[in-house]
Amino acid sequence: MSSEGNSLNQATGDYISGLTDGEGCFYVNLHRFKKYPSANPQTRIHFYIKLRQDDLPILESVKNSLGYGHINYQQETRSNHSPCYRYEVSDRQELHLLMKFFDNHPLISPKKMRDKQRIETILTIIDKGDHLTESGLSRIRQIKSEMHN
Repeated sequence: MSSEGNSLNQATGDYISGLTDGEGCFYVNLHRFKKYPSANPQTRIHFYIKLRQDDLPILESVKNSLGYGHINYQQETRSNHSPCYRYEVSDRQELHLLMKFFDNHPLISPKKMRDKQRIETILTIIDKGDHLTESGLSRIRQIKSEMHN
């Protein structure tokens, strides 16, 4: 999205990186199933870019440029917030592609760069199967606690 007249379908890598610096979020969720309380929690990794409803074309351009992820409508219940959409990547293979994308289009925000590195570490733990061990799960919890501070 470089000059006037360009289609919103053509978000550049650097634009996506900048948008992520401002509006993106890396998130880790350890989900425990009520049905299986003694089982290890499932490790879920998410990447989001959340924008107001009227900025949906921007998220569509991000999705079109990257070629993966999905967009969801998010109804806001807080009176001082407007409805919005979220571009999300949560598939592990797509998260690996996203990490490579950010290697080629580096984030500038120190906080987002650290969170990206933490996500890469968690992906490595999962890829090795160590998230199924108590020590691996403990490491993921530690990394998660360091995010969003």
